[in-house]
Amino acid sequence: MANELQGMVEKRGAGLWLTHVFMIIGILVIFFPIWLAFVASTVTQAEIVSPPMPLVPGDQFWENYSAALFSGVNVPVSTMLFNSLIMAMGIAIGKIAISLLSAFAIVYFRFPCRTMFFWMIFLTLMLPVEVRIVPTYEVVAGFGMLNSYGGLIFPLIASATATFLFRQFFLTIPDELAEAARVDGARPMRFFWDIVIPMSRTNIAALFVILFIYGWNQYLWPLLITTDPEMNTIVMGIKQMFPSGDDVADWPVIMATSILAMIPPVIVVVSMQKLFIRGLVDSEK
Repeated sequence: MANELQGMVEKRGAGLWLTHVFMIIGILVIFFPIWLAFVASTVTQAEIVSPPMPLVPGDQFWENYSAALFSGVNVPVSTMLFNSLIMAMGIAIGKIAISLLSAFAIVYFRFPCRTMFFWMIFLTLMLPVEVRIVPTYEVVAGFGMLNSYGGLIFPLIASATATFLFRQFFLTIPDELAEAARVDGARPMRFFWDIVIPMSRTNIAALFVILFIYGWNQYLWPLLITTDPEMNTIVMGIKQMFPSGDDVADWPVIMATSILAMIPPVIVVVSMQKLFIRGLVDSEK
């Protein structure tokens, strides 16, 4: 019996060791291109275009990042980062707020055809932005929201996926809580704010991370409705930095811009990591 237990421990130890080895290799494979981009953002143009490219950071860190942040190519990167931050925050908060209210209404209010309305919302998953982009553009232009934060945010704040996820979670909340709140004289919105929202905290955090990155990575919609360079987002800015024709790319500034573009999503993911994981895997909400 002792020999069998020892053999099981040894097998488990070997498997754990191999798991860590593969995990480390995977991390290195993913991290290596990011490291190369960071190194390229700290050296001169000549060092990048003259092989072999260095693998250690250079001495041009402050020069390249200052040029990207405050000069840029068309617009300073600081302006584009601010635009992307406003857009991503607006989309994430807007989607969560609308989805919470719509899911709450569908689950806790009794009105005719509520199931049909839910499935009508759910069917919009079959219509991505690219399919409805022309009529959406016409509506936004008609309201005079071109080259504005409202035009960047409002057309993208409805989310059938978030509504579905919140609805499924609200169905797991015991009916006794709603009955107790009703007996205590709490009105529906009081029940919503004091009970439903606190219980949905981990779900909100998980969705916020996903929706923030979704908004941050938007390219087609901002490209369509913004003609003023001052309204460019960071994803648009990186694309515009690449040369056309016989122009020469300023690779250190482009790489510095790419690194700066990764920082806000990384901060959001790292700062909300625990809540994000709990919102995805924790069964005890």
